[in-house]
Amino acid sequence: MGMFDQIKEAMQMRSEAKRIQNEIQKIKAEYSNGGITVVAKGDMTIDRVAISPEAYEEVKAGHPQRFETMLFNVINGALKKAKDATQAEMMNMMKAGGGAGGLFGK
Repeated sequence: MGMFDQIKEAMQMRSEAKRIQNEIQKIKAEYSNGGITVVAKGDMTIDRVAISPEAYEEVKAGHPQRFETMLFNVINGALKKAKDATQAEMMNMMKAGGGAGGLFGK
């Protein structure tokens, strides 16, 4: 393989990696519990947090640790769902492309 072919292949791999990254960023996973809802994206960032007035009652009742624990668990639940969805999507891309090589246009 010549240098031109290697550069061309590297550019194709970069383009495919950007496409995959864009697809991953579209993935959203929602997790709710105790009046707290968190939406995480496939890139493991938090898209949205919603807290109902009822969830604040723990803090008002003098139990902020319970609220913090609920929030912690909901965030981790949303991130786990996003991770699982991202892994499933990556597996689908690999199957559609004929293995890892298919991800990069081979």
